[in-house]
Order: sequence, then C-alpha cells, then structure tokens
Amino acid sequence: MFIDTEDYKVVIGDAALKVVSQSSPENIANAEAEAIEEISGYLRPVYDTAAIFAATGNDRNRLIVMYTADIVLYHLTASQPQKMGSEIRKERYERAIKWLEGVQAGKIVPDLPLAGSDDDSPGFGTSYYSLPKLRHDW
Repeated sequence: MFIDTEDYKVVIGDAALKVVSQSSPENIANAEAEAIEEISGYLRPVYDTAAIFAATGNDRNRLIVMYTADIVLYHLTASQPQKMGSEIRKERYERAIKWLEGVQAGKIVPDLPLAGSDDDSPGFGTSYYSLPKLRHDW
C-alpha cells in the first residue's frame, strides 16, 4: 500500500498501533483505503491522485504520507471501545482536513503531479478569459 509500517512511527508508537488496529493488518489496509479515497476526494479535481498514491519510497510527498497516516489512525480509533486516545487523533485529523481544504481552495499549493498536466488550463476547475476591451470615444 501507499503507507509503510515505518511511516506510522512518526505519528504513533508500535505498541499503540497494534492496540488501535486490534493487531489486524486487514483493519489497517481497510482504513488506508478509506483514507486514500477521502484524501483523493479533496485532491482529484486538480491533482493526479493515481500518480500521487502510486508513488513509493522517497518519491512520495511527505505531507501526504503524514496526513494519510493521521486519517488512517483517526478511523482506526473510531472503532475502539470508549474512543481510546481519540483526542490527539481527532486533533490531527482536523488538521489534516483543514490542510486538504486549503489545497482544494487553492490557498496551499503542494508539490504534487497535476491531473491532465498536458493541457494549458490554469487548474482548480476555473477557466479565465475576457472579452475585448470596449472603447467608446465620442
């Protein structure tokens, strides 16, 4: 998948990851697929999400990796009894979503491959043009 077990060490310890995932690689894989689709929903209009999530190793955008891990962990903690450790997960999830909304709004421009970058559209689903200037000299 897009996220390696080493990537989780930045945001959670090994023992905590085992508890949150209920020691199930299938739970982690399902949460990763959900997180990737959630992130893709924000990025898809402008960025090539297939290329973003197909990248491996050092070719991956580090912020996308971190925010994907945060969203995965948020979804995994939602299934925990009594929402163990949910405060930090909720805070990091909200920060990830705020960043994605900033990217979607065009306020943040990450170094990611653009969708359909072979055309000359300015991006963000908007085309700019104007009519010729009118000159009314009487």
